[in-house]
Amino acid sequence: MSPLEPSLYTVKAVLILDNDGERLYAKYYDGTYPSVKEQKAFEKNIFSKTHRTDSEIALLEGLTVVYKSNIDLFFYVIGSSHENELMLMAVLNCLFDSLSQMLRKNVERRALLENMEGLFLAVDEIAGFLLHKQVCLHVYLCWYDLFYKASFHPQVLQSAKEQIKWSLLR
Repeated sequence: MSPLEPSLYTVKAVLILDNDGERLYAKYYDGTYPSVKEQKAFEKNIFSKTHRTDSEIALLEGLTVVYKSNIDLFFYVIGSSHENELMLMAVLNCLFDSLSQMLRKNVERRALLENMEGLFLAVDEIAGFLLHKQVCLHVYLCWYDLFYKASFHPQVLQSAKEQIKWSLLR
């Protein structure tokens, strides 16, 4: 698949690392990093490039990375280099806000580890919502191609003209 083709993988990965760069949570949605070894190497690289900066976005290994830190946690949402950064940031903010509410504003390592089931649920719900929205968009675009473009097809127009002509002559 070319990088510009539509994909259901808006988000390629969601990561939460501690302040030492160790994985607390990782969910990869495609085969960009198929093995745990490759995932851990990517996570180490991402942490080394982002843990001392104040920015919220990075381009790393051909991927768009949006991130934020809070106390002793680093939250990352990763998409392709062609993905809309605002969309990825919206996913990140949604995840962080959901966890903040669930943990009663106590978003730190210990509280997160004690409530991992809530984290799993939050990430699954966010991913499910994104998938639903993208499927709806895909269906709409297919419908548009099928009906709108077909309506300007010369044979379709000619057939419509013939039907109108015969209905008026009756």
